[in-house]
Amino acid sequence: MPETARREYSIGALAKRARVAPSVLRYYEKEGLLVPGRRTASGYRVYGPEAEKTLLFINRAKRLGFSLEDIREFLAAGQADPGEKTGKAGKGAKGRRQGDVTRIAEDRFLEIERRLTELLVLRHELEVFLREMSDQLPAADSARRLYRRLVDHVCGHASTPQDEAASLGSLMKRMGCNLATLDQGDALDVLRGRHIHVWREGDGYSVLVPGDDPRIGPALRQIAESEAGCEAHTEPHVEQTTEGHVFSAHGDNAFLFAQFFLALEHRESAS
Repeated sequence: MPETARREYSIGALAKRARVAPSVLRYYEKEGLLVPGRRTASGYRVYGPEAEKTLLFINRAKRLGFSLEDIREFLAAGQADPGEKTGKAGKGAKGRRQGDVTRIAEDRFLEIERRLTELLVLRHELEVFLREMSDQLPAADSARRLYRRLVDHVCGHASTPQDEAASLGSLMKRMGCNLATLDQGDALDVLRGRHIHVWREGDGYSVLVPGDDPRIGPALRQIAESEAGCEAHTEPHVEQTTEGHVFSAHGDNAFLFAQFFLALEHRESAS
C-alpha cells in the first residue's frame, strides 16, 4: 500500500500555524528544544507534524509560567530512552525522569497557590478597610449610603453561578460594555460548559476554545461582531488554529472577556 504523504512545513508556515514569529523557532532550535526534521539542499528548515506538536506544547508550557529549563525536562521525559527499544533501559532512570516532571509541575502549582492566597488575603483586608471607612461616615449622610452601595458592589462575593453572572453583567454595564449579560442567544448556548484555555498576551487576553465543532467559530465571531462598536475595549478578533478557535481582545478592559469566558466554562450547556 502506498505510504500516506507526510505533511511538512517551512519555518514561516509552522510559525504562522503556532501564532509566533519565525525567530521564536530559531531560538528554540538554539536552545535544543525544537529541531527541524531536515533541511533542503538550499539549507532551508523543514518541519514535520511532530515539530508542530512540540511547538504547541512549548507555547502552552510557557503560558503556564514554566521556564525553558523546565520545558526541556518535560520534553526529555517524553522521549524514549534508546535502551527502552532494546529492553535494556533502566526502570530507575525512567522513574526518575517522570518524578522530576511531577515535582516541577507540583512546584509551579504551589507557587500559583501562594500567589493566589496573597491576592485573596489582600482582597479580604481591602474589603475590611473599605467597610471601616464606610462606618466612619455620618449615619444620615447620603454619601454613606452611596459609599455603602459601592462597597457592597465591589466587595460582594458571588456564591453561585447565577450570582457570578449577575456580578459580571453589572461590571460590564458599569464599564459600558455591550456584552452585559451571560444570557444572549444561541451563540452563548454553543459555548457554555466548554473547556477552554485562557492566557495573558501583550496588553490583552486570548481564549482558546478547542475542538472542531463547526458551531464554535460562528458563535465566537457573533460575539466579536456584537462588540465591534463597544467603547470599553478594542474590537475582539477570532482566528482558527490547529487546536481550535482563538478569541483575542486587547486593552485595559480586555480582562472582561477573560472573566466572561471563564464564567461560561462553569455554566452548563443549554443543549
